[in-house]
Amino acid sequence: MDLGLEGKVALVMGASKGIGRGVASALAREGARVAVASRSAVRLAEAASEIGPAATPFVADATDLERLARLPLEVAEEFGRVDILVTNTGGPPPGGALDHGFEEWEEAYRSLVLAPRILAGAVVPGMRGEGWGRIVNVGSTTTIEINPALNLSNAHRLATVGFLKTLAREVAGDGITVNTVATGRFATDRMAELGGSIEQVEAAAREEVPAGRLGTVEEYGDLVAFLCSERAAYITGTVIPIDGGLLRSL
Repeated sequence: MDLGLEGKVALVMGASKGIGRGVASALAREGARVAVASRSAVRLAEAASEIGPAATPFVADATDLERLARLPLEVAEEFGRVDILVTNTGGPPPGGALDHGFEEWEEAYRSLVLAPRILAGAVVPGMRGEGWGRIVNVGSTTTIEINPALNLSNAHRLATVGFLKTLAREVAGDGITVNTVATGRFATDRMAELGGSIEQVEAAAREEVPAGRLGTVEEYGDLVAFLCSERAAYITGTVIPIDGGLLRSL
C-alpha cells in the first residue's frame, strides 16, 4: 500500500528511543524525511545513524518551551516545511491523586500540555499554507480508562486531548488531520521503569493483555505512519487505542 509519504517532512519528538524511535523509523521507511528530536544528543545521534540518511537530529528538551517554539522553525529552514508533527513529549512519574507536589504538576503540564500546544501552534500556519498536514499525539489509554497509579498522566493527557479535539475541528477544512493514539503496554524503557523490569511487565502482559504480550514499537510506528498518510485523510479528531485489547470500556 502506497501511503503517499514520499518526500514529506516529519518532526518526531522523543525519537531517540522507544515509541518515538519506532515512529521515526516507520516514517523514514515510507519515504519521509524525518527530523528526530530528543534531549539526549548522544542517543539522538545513535538513533539517527540507525534510522538512516532520511533522519536528521535536532536536540530539544520537551520541558524547554522556548526551545520548542524555535524547533519547528529550524526544521522548516532545513527542509522547507513541516508536513507531519508527532508530539511525543514524555511521561510523568507514577503516583496517586495527592502524591505529587505542585512542581511535579507544573512540569507535567509543561511537557504534556504546553509542549504539544506550542509545537502545534508553530506548524499549523505552514500546513495551512500547503493545504496539507498531519498532527499525531502520542497519548495514553489513561485518557479512556484512568490508571490509579498514573494520576499526572490521567489529568494532563486529558487536557491535551481536549485541546487537540478543538484544533481538529478548526483545521479540518485546511487538509490537516489531528489525532491522538491511546498507548497501551509496549516494550519500552518507560514500561520497564513503571513495572520494575521488562521481564516483569512481559509476564504481567501475558496474564492481563488479551493479546498475551506487549506491543512492539514497530507496530506502533506502522499505525502512526498510516494516520500520517494520504489514505487517512478522513480520520481526524479521534483517540485511537493501540493496546492489544486491554481496554474494557465500550
